[in-house]
Amino acid sequence: MPTLNWIGKDKVISHHQDVPYRVLEHKYGFTADKGEQTESTGSGNKIIHGDNLEALKSLLPEYEGKIKCIYIDPPYNTGNEGWVYNDNVNHPKIKKWLGEVVGKDGEDLSRHDKWLCMMYPRLKLLHKLLADDGVIFISIDDNEQANLKLMCDEIFGVRNFIGSICHKSRGSVSNDLLISQNHHHLLCFAKNFKIAFKNKKTFIFPQEYKGFKNPDNDPKGPYKLVPVDGPGGAAKGNPFYEFQGVEGYWRYSKETMKEYYDKGEIVVKPNSLSRKYYLSKAKSKGGKTPTTWWDDVGTATNGTRLLKSKFDNKKIFDTPKPIEFLERICHLGMTENSIILDSFAGSGTTAHAVMNLNKEDGGNRKFIMVEMEDYANDITAERVKRVAKGYGASTSSATKKKVEGTGGEFDYYQLGLPLFDENKNLNEEVGLPKIREYIWFSETRTSFTEPDAEKYLLGKKEDSVYYFIYDKDRLTTLDYDSLELIKTKGEQYIIYADNCLLPKEFMARKNIIFKKIPRDITRF
Repeated sequence: MPTLNWIGKDKVISHHQDVPYRVLEHKYGFTADKGEQTESTGSGNKIIHGDNLEALKSLLPEYEGKIKCIYIDPPYNTGNEGWVYNDNVNHPKIKKWLGEVVGKDGEDLSRHDKWLCMMYPRLKLLHKLLADDGVIFISIDDNEQANLKLMCDEIFGVRNFIGSICHKSRGSVSNDLLISQNHHHLLCFAKNFKIAFKNKKTFIFPQEYKGFKNPDNDPKGPYKLVPVDGPGGAAKGNPFYEFQGVEGYWRYSKETMKEYYDKGEIVVKPNSLSRKYYLSKAKSKGGKTPTTWWDDVGTATNGTRLLKSKFDNKKIFDTPKPIEFLERICHLGMTENSIILDSFAGSGTTAHAVMNLNKEDGGNRKFIMVEMEDYANDITAERVKRVAKGYGASTSSATKKKVEGTGGEFDYYQLGLPLFDENKNLNEEVGLPKIREYIWFSETRTSFTEPDAEKYLLGKKEDSVYYFIYDKDRLTTLDYDSLELIKTKGEQYIIYADNCLLPKEFMARKNIIFKKIPRDITRF
């Protein structure tokens, strides 16, 4: 398989492992009914302000292998420095990071080298967060499309490539190049193609659900009308008969037609008959999505117009993605109870799409948004608030109606302290709950649930019992006396403490593994 090499790759290929774990510091919760509140909503919806590399690492203890759908719209590396979102990876934070990680080689990097160095460790962490049956969608243009495809082939595996979708991003013809750039690419990869697409006869992505309505309040739900006439007439063996005053060649026998009619599924109109095709059936069958999304998912102009309507008709963000585009991605990659992650959240269109769909079908989709720029609260989170509460008016001068809110809630976080200091010792200022959560995750790679009993117990997994014997203000010792604290039975015991006085032979006989707590003990 062809591989992609660039200056600095050797410095970043394993850098995701060295990224520090930082705690997520809760700043406020928000509900559509009550507005901002100090306590957490517990909704599972998160907006995180901070560097997305560190934010993604911080999400691992709770979300590794659990994200069903990921969408990212990273910098396209156009060289344009005039945008709110700096698009040529010369952001001061990125430049500082390159200097620290890549070193002197960073001085010789082209903008393509810089972009690849920036993206590689982020994609590695996104791969860890993605569920085995999950999919990732990445928007990009021609500046880095070829490099991105090769990089994703390496990280996700070439056999997990689903396809590349061409999206019409601009309706007007531009003069920027000899060939007007009117499209973007949307690369799609699975975490594990065989798991994500077990049934190869039916593509896992559902077909489009627009146009399904329920004007007569049919208890079976929304539907479309499809013709029941028999194409080809007698030559194709279609029966000819009169039904409800309409004569013709029909797709079904008269007995079957009556059966459908008695169920309320046949709609009679002058000189025509139609049958109801229900949304529920369409969803159960699934369908294939085309590789071109051209005139029905909006352009950047549509995205800008919608965002302006939420912010008093002021333009606050350049080229936001259209809501229809993100709604389609959510339809394709999510179930009604799964999580989508967007680590280049921008103006928050992904969260907006999730809220729209939940309102539409009563789903319980969750979103996690990460934005490094200072507008994370004033634009990203503020948009979500206004969508939930119903702020903003229609841009139509004829109506100027307030758009109805979707409802919903989320919690806003900032990246907090690192779990370890510069000497690789525990940073005890982060607090015991976060320390215990990290220790459990590092041992089991699963999310942590605080046990109800036993002070030092972390939990039990696959017959291994984990204890973290820790007190902030004194040294702890694993000895015969401390074994009386061990109440949960298991085949193996992994016990953290500052010191151990138990004989090695005894520990081997009792299947006890001692691990030293990484902290500075000279201060005691």
